Amino acid sequence: MFGGIDPALLIASLMVASVPILLAATGELVVEKAGVLNLGVEGMMIMGAVCGFITAVVTGSPALGFLGGAAGGAGLSLLFALLTQVMQANQVASGLALTLFGLGLSSLLGQGYVGIKPPHTGAVPFGPLADIPFFGRVIFGHDPLVYLSVLAVAAVWIFLRNARGGLILRAVGESHDAAHALGYKVRRIRVLAILFGGAMAGLGGAYISLVRVPQWTDGITAGAGWIALAIVVFASWRPWRVLLGAWLFGGITVLQLNLQAAGSGIPVEYLSMSPYLITILVLVIMSSGRGRAALNAPASLGQNFHAAR
Repeated sequence: MFGGIDPALLIASLMVASVPILLAATGELVVEKAGVLNLGVEGMMIMGAVCGFITAVVTGSPALGFLGGAAGGAGLSLLFALLTQVMQANQVASGLALTLFGLGLSSLLGQGYVGIKPPHTGAVPFGPLADIPFFGRVIFGHDPLVYLSVLAVAAVWIFLRNARGGLILRAVGESHDAAHALGYKVRRIRVLAILFGGAMAGLGGAYISLVRVPQWTDGITAGAGWIALAIVVFASWRPWRVLLGAWLFGGITVLQLNLQAAGSGIPVEYLSMSPYLITILVLVIMSSGRGRAALNAPASLGQNFHAAR
């Protein structure tokens, strides 16, 4: 114990707290690698939260709840794909509209589910491994989504680095015109990337309403989608840095809660805003290095593609 804070509990808690942001940021990284800027992550996350919550309550199955959350996020992302890839709408405006639409629709769908508890999501049974001092609590005491989020980062890293499909996706993000000239279906690739990003954001939202805060309230994501967007930039569009960024934000969030519980003399308001303040500070520091992070951004990021141009 350090100042009333248990290090094992702190590390284990930060891993849980980072899961929604990590899932959403991993999905958004793939979307942006394809050259699409989707600012609707917050809307997709909260749609995943309400759809996952409703599915879990109706079916009594947390697993189906997570699938419902992924479907809810992917369904809303399909609207974004229709606007930007078919109708050639502005990606920034469409993403912002998607967030506002998701916030309103989730509030409407969740009207009759306030105050209801979802089915419990249990931890993965590791048996005797969970009893190992310190490491048992830190590594072997989590629910399946904690491990899935880390595996998703590893899978995305391998896909983008080594798989032929990942190389094609990166080529589309760097120069959609050149990729089109080589015969690749730019629009189809981007739509699939958008659907994947929406499903991951929805899965992250479902984790919030089913595990992190096992209930439904309006605005339950509390800006997690915007933090996920910032972490993609913070990570310079690299998967493993996304993992570190999500753990950093999760650690700060959990630390401020532990400091409050330990009776810290720092005012609660300062502790509550510290995770967001640290995120902004990190982005400012990175942006000051002559656009060092921007050098890794896909060259066609945010640009619409039309085959007739």
